[in-house]
Amino acid sequence: MNDAPHPALLPTGFYDLLPPEAGIEAEATARLMGVLAGHGYERVKPPLVEFEETLLAGPGAAMASDTFRTMDPASHRMIGVRADMTPQVARIAAARLGRRPRPLRLSYAGQVLRVRGTELRPERQFGQVGAELIGAAGPEADVEVIAVAGEALATLGVPHLSVDLTLPTLVPAIAAAYGIEGAAADGLRAALDHKDVAAVALLPGEVGTLLSRLVAAAGAAPAARRALDRLALPEAARAERDRLGAVLDGLAAALPTLKVTVDPVENRGFEYHSGISFSFFARGATLGELGRGGRYQAGDPAAPEPATGFTLYTDTILRTLPEAAAPRRLLLPFGADRAGAAALRAEGWVTVAALAPAADWHAEARRLGCDHVLEDGRPVPAGGGDG
Repeated sequence: MNDAPHPALLPTGFYDLLPPEAGIEAEATARLMGVLAGHGYERVKPPLVEFEETLLAGPGAAMASDTFRTMDPASHRMIGVRADMTPQVARIAAARLGRRPRPLRLSYAGQVLRVRGTELRPERQFGQVGAELIGAAGPEADVEVIAVAGEALATLGVPHLSVDLTLPTLVPAIAAAYGIEGAAADGLRAALDHKDVAAVALLPGEVGTLLSRLVAAAGAAPAARRALDRLALPEAARAERDRLGAVLDGLAAALPTLKVTVDPVENRGFEYHSGISFSFFARGATLGELGRGGRYQAGDPAAPEPATGFTLYTDTILRTLPEAAAPRRLLLPFGADRAGAAALRAEGWVTVAALAPAADWHAEARRLGCDHVLEDGRPVPAGGGDG
């Protein structure tokens, strides 16, 4: 009995990307990176693996359960395969580019590997494109990264683009002001994560009412902002609300057509974030997030730098886009003029050169997936006739 797997069989969550999808993904990645470069974000290229203690330090700690780890046969130390590129870029900024002027703008693109997939993204390997703005603490930095990410997605033609803003430090600020800690704080967090208004309302005194109204404030940005402005918040929470207002004003000026919603109590997936965070969606789609980002602390925990950034997921993005038009493929008969073929490629044709004579070039073109064939120095449809 032959127990060898079929050569096309891959582990769960992994797949081959075939033509034309592989080419479409590469082109989309290049276009996204082009937008980031146009805004001054310089590209870095971290390694696929790092030592475990550096890969999982700082913001990387949030990815510990998703990280493949093994023993490095060269150093005999534990190494990890990156599950997210943001911690790597933060390390580069602190260790390799620590003396570069701030704010520092860096971008990246590459593949990541995760131990397990999710219901919305069963893939365990997928592409990321992102940017980090390091060394800028003001709301202007939050506005910039959200606006740049939105512009990049819009450049690809993502339909019905929307962004959801959240304040992962708002509820902790309220809990601290009202002395909610330990198991009570954990229970509150669980109730808010499930939007369990009944459980939240059971909290004694005004804090239950306040947090219930906070849950109800989620929605379109103008209405959410009005609802938040009516709440009597503790001082630290008021500062978070005021910053949100500044970011909403900045986004309205930078990307007035972007649909913006606010969920002031959402925290899942933003546990290591230290300020305004966000997720992008193709509104009305059920494909999950196109990308996410937010504010965090980068560098040495003893002297951290303020930072904010985003990561876009190329697999999800491509599923939202309209089907791309197939490129014009032109068969060049055996012995065709090379200079003429170069001119045709400059005009946008994809040329496929025949490597041997054929009796019927139109049939050969169709066999090779070409919709045109070169005749008398000009392209004609592969079915015959003038093109």
